[in-house]
Amino acid sequence: MNGKRHTPEQIIHKLGQGSTVPQVCKQIGVTEQTYYRWRTEYGGLRLDQAKRLKALETENTRLKKLVADLSLDNAILKEASSGNF
Repeated sequence: MNGKRHTPEQIIHKLGQGSTVPQVCKQIGVTEQTYYRWRTEYGGLRLDQAKRLKALETENTRLKKLVADLSLDNAILKEASSGNF
């Protein structure tokens, strides 16, 4: 069940609304579990920090894929050079 995706900027804005958790959850249309997960991840961040966090996560994912590809290429070359193909 895929729901609407919220950007970090939207999440930070929504965390600052209301007074009690059930009221805030009802206003923004999310469950309390989602609210607490957002608060854990984005609670102390400002908008610029959230944007930077998202950019770093994207770069980290790209670099992990690059390392995986290079490791696979390295393993293939070792296999080919040993003559066991």
